Amino acid sequence: MELHFTLDTIEEAARWALNIIAQRKVVAFHGEMGAGKTTFVHALCIAKQVKGTVSSPTFAIINEYSAPEGPVYHIDLYRLNSEEEAIRAGVEDCLYSGNTCLVEWPERAPGIFPDDTVHVYLQVLDSQTRHIRIADK
Repeated sequence: MELHFTLDTIEEAARWALNIIAQRKVVAFHGEMGAGKTTFVHALCIAKQVKGTVSSPTFAIINEYSAPEGPVYHIDLYRLNSEEEAIRAGVEDCLYSGNTCLVEWPERAPGIFPDDTVHVYLQVLDSQTRHIRIADK
């Protein structure tokens, strides 16, 4: 499934993505620096009715948000160098908790993800437009 969106249409794109993701709990976001991973996660959190402020977990590694369906974990693996570091940081506990996990930079620890992880690929088309593709691998 693929779609193009801009900041003006990102909330629609987030609702579209949630319909595709459905009941899957772990979502891995791929894309180069500046592709809009954090911005798209923020839009997903709005669509999931997350309470409170959504912010980048680059330094904290894991942010936990409250939502009507239960906790939502926003995880950023950018600063990690190995799967072992991710495990020590508690990432694996979140991934297998049964709660929603929205993970940026999953390629930093690919071996720890559940088999049913949904992969979201974001690509810059121009300064305003992004391409999103959702796949099982």
